[in-house]
Amino acid sequence: MTEHVLAPAGSLRRSVQLFKAFRVEQSDPDFFYSMLAQDSLRELRRWMDLDGATVIDVGGGPGYFADAFIAAGARYAGLDPDVGELTARGRTTSNSLRASGLELPFATGSVDLAYSSNVLEHVPTPEAMADEMVRVTRSGGTIVISWTPWLSPWGGHETAPWHYLGGHRAAERYARIHRRRPKNDYGKTLYACSVGRMLAWTRQASSLGRVDLVEVLPRYHPSWAKWLVRVPGLREVVSWNAVLVLRAR
Repeated sequence: MTEHVLAPAGSLRRSVQLFKAFRVEQSDPDFFYSMLAQDSLRELRRWMDLDGATVIDVGGGPGYFADAFIAAGARYAGLDPDVGELTARGRTTSNSLRASGLELPFATGSVDLAYSSNVLEHVPTPEAMADEMVRVTRSGGTIVISWTPWLSPWGGHETAPWHYLGGHRAAERYARIHRRRPKNDYGKTLYACSVGRMLAWTRQASSLGRVDLVEVLPRYHPSWAKWLVRVPGLREVVSWNAVLVLRAR
C-alpha cells in the first residue's frame, strides 16, 4: 500500500489534500484510495481502538481499506457484491468475499466495527443496509457509514452535474455521449440518498433502543465546518460526503 504524508487532522490543508486527490480518483485510483483509506482510519481512531478489533467493511472493493485495517492490527473481513470491484487491482484479498450489504453473512452482534465507505448511495434501500450493519455489531460497538448525498456536486458520480436535472436524464445523456451506460446508472446502480433521510432513520433506530448517534459530519471538510451538516437543505449540497458515526446498544 502506498504510504502518504497526511496533512494534520481536521485542518484546511487536509481538506485541500483530499479534494486534490479526488480529482485523480479514476485516472490514479491507487493514489486516491490508499490516501483515503489512511485518512479514514486516522479518523476512526477518534472513536475506537482498531488494534485487535473485529471489523467488517461493507463494500470493501479491491482492498485499499483492507490493507489499512490490517496494518492497524484489526481482524478484517471485506465484502462486495461486484466481482469487478473485488478484482479491480488484479487480485482479491484472502479475507474478502462476495456478498450483499443488504444481507450480511455475519452473526448478530459479532463485530466491533461495521464500516462502509461510499456504498450507501448504491443500494435501493439504504435503511435496510444500515439496519444490517447495526444487527451484526455488538453492544457498545461502532457503526460508521459514509456516502455521497444525491444533491452534492458529485451526487450523480460520473453523470454529475447533470443529475441536478434528474438522475435518469443524466444517465441517458451520458450514454448518448459515451455510447455506453454509466457505471453508476441511476435507478440501477445509483440511487438518491439524502443526509436528512439517514438522520430520520437514525432517530427511529435510536427511539427503538438500537443505536446512539455519536457524530454526523462532512467527511472531507475541516473540523470547523462540521456545523454545515446540521443545517437542513444546505447540508445536502455542501457536505459532498456525509459520515454517520453510531454506537450500538
